[in-house]
Amino acid sequence: LLALSMSLILLSFGGLSLGKESLDFPEYDGKDRVHDLNAKNYKSVMKKYDVMVVYYHDHPGSSRVAQRQFEIEEMALELAAQVLDEFDDEDIGVGLIDAKHDKVVAKKLGLDESDSVFIFTDDEVIEYDGEFAADTLVEFIYDVLEDPVEIIDNSRELKGFENIEEDIKLVGYFKSHKSEHFEAYADAAEEFHPHIKFFATFSPKIAKALELKLNEVDFYEPFMDDPVVIPGKPYTEDELVDFIEDNDRPTLRKLQPHNMYEIWEDDVDGEHIIAFAEEADPDGFEFLEILKQVAEDNTDNPDLSIVWIDPDDFPLLLPHWEKTFGIDLSSPQIGVVDADDADSVWLDMDDGDDLPSVDELEDWIEDVLSGKIDPDDDDDDDDDDDDDDDDDDDDDDDDDDDDDDDDDDDDDDDDDDDDDDDDDDDDDDDDDDDDDDDDDDDDDDDDDDDDDDDDDDDDDDDDDY
Repeated sequence: LLALSMSLILLSFGGLSLGKESLDFPEYDGKDRVHDLNAKNYKSVMKKYDVMVVYYHDHPGSSRVAQRQFEIEEMALELAAQVLDEFDDEDIGVGLIDAKHDKVVAKKLGLDESDSVFIFTDDEVIEYDGEFAADTLVEFIYDVLEDPVEIIDNSRELKGFENIEEDIKLVGYFKSHKSEHFEAYADAAEEFHPHIKFFATFSPKIAKALELKLNEVDFYEPFMDDPVVIPGKPYTEDELVDFIEDNDRPTLRKLQPHNMYEIWEDDVDGEHIIAFAEEADPDGFEFLEILKQVAEDNTDNPDLSIVWIDPDDFPLLLPHWEKTFGIDLSSPQIGVVDADDADSVWLDMDDGDDLPSVDELEDWIEDVLSGKIDPDDDDDDDDDDDDDDDDDDDDDDDDDDDDDDDDDDDDDDDDDDDDDDDDDDDDDDDDDDDDDDDDDDDDDDDDDDDDDDDDDDDDDDDDDY
């Protein structure tokens, strides 16, 4: 339907037509483009390309599951290589390095972390910490190929800059490209490219709109309207790098497919404050606005960093998150999560449609930061539950013993009743029966003696056992 609608629109503007194939996602064409890099060929292969994408992977071994997983990863790389093969500006190659068989190659290339993707471009090696998916990887590589500093020349580009709110961004005002202060700024940008966005302008009009002075740089946290002016202008490259490294953990940051592992590894004392909110949903949008206000009020707190996750960005992970955290992601949620074992405590928001106010949320966050709310408390609860289970088992054992004793007493009473009945029957018998009984008694005595002997033998056997 989308293809048909676009075709009709284009036909109305001069008779153009759009084939269905133009909207299709690329499919693997069967051509092998991914190189297996080893000590003999890695230099010659990498010389062929301007940019080389290398997946340094663990050896799958004999595990069928690991082999299947590697096949899926290899197919994602083949599809990415196919798309990148059509890129005209740069020759981009894709290769594999096996951590078991080609460790020497990895060492020569400076790769020390397996199961990671690295992009080699010019003299830079950039690690990719995102989702292992062809589209996300290709998008990241395109960002790598962009200039580290984007120039703002007009009001349209200024509007585009202002609309970026989910990422850290910097903007500086310089005299020209040849300015030594701009060169220091550009060198600093290369250190963080493409993870942090750098902008610059040479226009006095744009600088006035941004309230920038010459050679001054503003630092914007995600979701913050007002920037922080980096002190000490004009800056050296090292001064800019040091400031950014000291401030590169935002108060509120968004988990996205291209940075998900990078953010998760950047925990605060082993924990993350996680907020789930669907921006396209009215409740989710309202909760996100509350989070932004909390972040703005607490932007100077170095211990606070809230990770916002939009469930729409990770549809395949929703069932896993709901099961792991025990929450319903059809509505906004916020909790504190242990980064290692995923133990978590979540703010109770099940009492109707009212979301927490800014003050209520700040009070809850303060309890988290002070340790009053701690996901590790779940471990203590689990231990208590185990102790309760043990106590219940002991009680059950005691009850069973009592029941057994009661049963034994009942059996003894029944035996006594039977003996009394037998005595009454004996009194009613005649003398002949008495004689018979005497004989029977003799026999019974013999039998009893035999039984006693048998019992003694059994007891001896039991003692031997």
